[in-house]
Amino acid sequence: MSRDRSENRSERAELLAVLTLEFRQMSAATIMFHQAVADRLGLNVTDHKCADILMRGGPMTAGELARHTGLTTGAITGVIDRLERAGFARRAKDPNDRRRVIVEPVWKAVEQQIGPLFESMGRATTELCARYSTRELAVIRDFARRANEMALEETRKLREAAAKSPKRTR
Repeated sequence: MSRDRSENRSERAELLAVLTLEFRQMSAATIMFHQAVADRLGLNVTDHKCADILMRGGPMTAGELARHTGLTTGAITGVIDRLERAGFARRAKDPNDRRRVIVEPVWKAVEQQIGPLFESMGRATTELCARYSTRELAVIRDFARRANEMALEETRKLREAAAKSPKRTR
């Protein structure tokens, strides 16, 4: 094996190790940021992220929200109750099936209370992205999309495995 190939493998292995640590730090920083947002809103972080799913996905049933999150329908009922009390969501009758309830985001509350908490992050993200070319941003976007898909798949696997194994006691 040539020395160049060996150095390239070593350099790649080192870079992958450092990237793994950076991704772990980014994950922790993201969770801490969203916890701080949730704290400002008087919510827990799960409720805050469920509100985010509603904002991005639009009105949906409780069952659909449960599928998006992996939470049980019972847990989602509690989430929806708390989001309603906080004014960020409301239950509405499905116009096509009166037996079904649709959960809708309350856009005015979202814009007035949640939006401002993300303004600084939005500006900082714009500044960060300005450092990269359009081509580099396309690669970063591709990586982020694939990483999101991978994380959702790994979450699904964990939940399936948990459903098959006996419950752990604390």
